[in-house]
Amino acid sequence: MPIQEDYRRKLLTVITEAALETHLTRDLDKLGAPGYTITNARGRGQRGVRDAGWEADSNIRVEVICDDETALRIARHLKQHYYDNYAMILTLSDVEVLRPEKFQP
Repeated sequence: MPIQEDYRRKLLTVITEAALETHLTRDLDKLGAPGYTITNARGRGQRGVRDAGWEADSNIRVEVICDDETALRIARHLKQHYYDNYAMILTLSDVEVLRPEKFQP
């Protein structure tokens, strides 16, 4: 049960190649993300093991909390511009935030 209706937001998570970080941050700013968090990521998937030991072979995890419209706009853009040429996973989750004013477009 939600704490309060207007506390609901979307969490867009992007796991992709670290080489895209500059491009992604530029895109996120242009597409209206209110902010984002970027961390190094490592693991194993369809393309093998990514250990983040060498920047050219490392991944990042980008998290954006925003409204539904902004999350979908960003996801569509990333899918259209990066999916064909880069390793990228996008997930979208419903979240409730306790400081909703921090996540306005």
